[in-house]
Amino acid sequence: MSTASSQDDEDTFKILIATDIHLGYLEKDPVRGNDTFVTFNEILDHAQKNEVDFVLLGGDLFHENKPSRKTVHSCLESLRNYCMGDRPVQFEILSDQAVNFPYGKFPWVNYQDQNLNISIPIFSIHGNHDDPTGADALSALDILSCAGLLNHFGRSTSVEKIDISPILLRKGKTKIALYGLGAIPDERLYRMFVNKQVTMLRPKEDGDSWFNLFVIHQNRSKHGATNYIPEQFLDDFINLVVWGHEHECKIAPSQNVQQHFYVSQPGSSVVTSLSPGEAVKKHIGLLHVKGKKMKMQKIALETVRTFHMEDIVLADHPDLFNPDNPNVTQAIQAFCMEKVELMLDNAERERLGNPRQPEKPLIRLRVDYTGGFEPFSVHRFSQKYVDRVANPKDIIYFFRHREQKEKNDSDLNFGKLVSRPASEGMTLRVEDLVKQYFQTAEKKVQLSLLTERGMGEAVQEFVDKEEKDAIEELVKFQLEKTQRFLKERRTEAEELKIDEEVRKFRESRKKNTEEEDEEVREAMTRARAHRSEDTVLVAASSDEELMDTGMKGTGDSDDGLPATLSRGRGRARGRARGQNSTARGSSRRGRGSTSQESATSSRTYKPVSVPAKNMSVMDAFRSLKPEPCFNSSKSYSEDIIGDDSDLEDISIVPSKVNQRLSATSSLGKRGSQSQTSKGVDFESDEDEPDPFKSTATLRRTK
Repeated sequence: MSTASSQDDEDTFKILIATDIHLGYLEKDPVRGNDTFVTFNEILDHAQKNEVDFVLLGGDLFHENKPSRKTVHSCLESLRNYCMGDRPVQFEILSDQAVNFPYGKFPWVNYQDQNLNISIPIFSIHGNHDDPTGADALSALDILSCAGLLNHFGRSTSVEKIDISPILLRKGKTKIALYGLGAIPDERLYRMFVNKQVTMLRPKEDGDSWFNLFVIHQNRSKHGATNYIPEQFLDDFINLVVWGHEHECKIAPSQNVQQHFYVSQPGSSVVTSLSPGEAVKKHIGLLHVKGKKMKMQKIALETVRTFHMEDIVLADHPDLFNPDNPNVTQAIQAFCMEKVELMLDNAERERLGNPRQPEKPLIRLRVDYTGGFEPFSVHRFSQKYVDRVANPKDIIYFFRHREQKEKNDSDLNFGKLVSRPASEGMTLRVEDLVKQYFQTAEKKVQLSLLTERGMGEAVQEFVDKEEKDAIEELVKFQLEKTQRFLKERRTEAEELKIDEEVRKFRESRKKNTEEEDEEVREAMTRARAHRSEDTVLVAASSDEELMDTGMKGTGDSDDGLPATLSRGRGRARGRARGQNSTARGSSRRGRGSTSQESATSSRTYKPVSVPAKNMSVMDAFRSLKPEPCFNSSKSYSEDIIGDDSDLEDISIVPSKVNQRLSATSSLGKRGSQSQTSKGVDFESDEDEPDPFKSTATLRRTK
């Protein structure tokens, strides 16, 4: 009997499966701040006690894209405590690890690193919360991977074609092909599946002898026409799909009748939203794989905070509540208190059987007050349960079913009024909200240059990924492209014709979704590049300022000099000044105001011509007016003042008539990017007037 059991262990993979752990969720909450860390330790403890071969995570290990130091530190503590040890790893990897882990300087699995002692390897894809961002496209998982505590796989950077290469594992006679695909915007991935741009590679030898396991992190339930991934899109040779991102626990494998594979949805291990799907009991899975056979063992999580939820429809109780009764609000409040007390009793009985559960439960009572009822004060009601529940501010949620009419006001069909459920708004994304806003907005605030799709993507990047320049760069990019289009079409400088051409150009972009996606990605790349440059230059400027301060001492300070740093590639910020430069005070480095002193300066500044700031298409055409001609006997000077503390005031005297000097903010926050940052950079033509060259470059101090 023992021999047969040992033979089963030699040929059987034991894999612990979990998804959506969301480390760091509400970490600053005094009651719920440590919930995610406690449950993560429980998950790893189950892996250690069951002596699993490896842990498979389905994305969203972290709740924030940029987790705090506390969150990263707690995660590293847990991984080092549970995953490092002397127990040998019983399986081997047969595939090319440089293909499986192509990103980073350590393209191999962590347990094969000679400098590490790993007893439980962890394989994880990224989710939509911890996906790679920034100029270097790094995620929090890459930090763990570089530290040797986790193996990040399933990452794809191509937007034209995705080839999913499996990690080939073997233990005894059992072979597993582990496929992974990190989170990708659902609409983009949906379109790539439709266009046959997603390919799952299979082993050439003994293709039918592999157990094919696929882990994915996308919308499984339909949230829109293309805002999800149908199971029918996946290949039918897969044996089991581990589906992340959906928080409702459906860990028992269910078979897809059409594709003949099984789908397991472990759900989240922490309650991140007070919705019905989160109220389901939380589990993780222990997957046994031997040959082509599998068995999923459910493991209930004991440290998850209990969550009880109930709905009340006041209109369903006409015998208790009458809207015309002046005391109906007090009656509703008393009824809600009874419901909350009942849920608290149930939570207490459930906790008695499991002392590891947190003491204070999560309680949610949703009240539909449709029918003329008025809600009572939620804050006053919550004060009674501050010491008894973990979410006193969110206990009561009032909502009403609103009737939504058809948009055609001239031909209303009152038989088709739609009742919108309250939970529908919870599934909306930022892009959807932006699109709905502009579709229903008045004509005067409608988009005429940008598209709703592109604007939504930029706002999504701004909100979720903290790309502060995303919207600005998208506007600049689209403005440049439109200006270039109008120049190529040689459009006449008439407002109606320009508006018509812009409208046609915008409609053509809306039809070509792939080109529009490329534009958004280009704008986001520029935004990330700017952010990286700003960070480096601010740090460099800070170092220079500190060095300069140390050289000059305390007696050489400039009281009138602002302490702000320049954020751009340039080292000086041009600024026309009418006052005498001697007002800045004296310095050991000789901040003079004469041209002779400026000639001996160690730095040289060249005037750069840039287009006017925030110049629109019509402004560009209005700039075709004749430029004023200046008398050659007059000279023009400009003081260039640097932001660094050791720069000199330089007086520049042009030698030619009508010399164009720089606009005052040319080397500012974005000044060194040439004309492409504020407009289109066109090559000048002496014989042909340029409709996009601004007259703002002629501002001078006479």
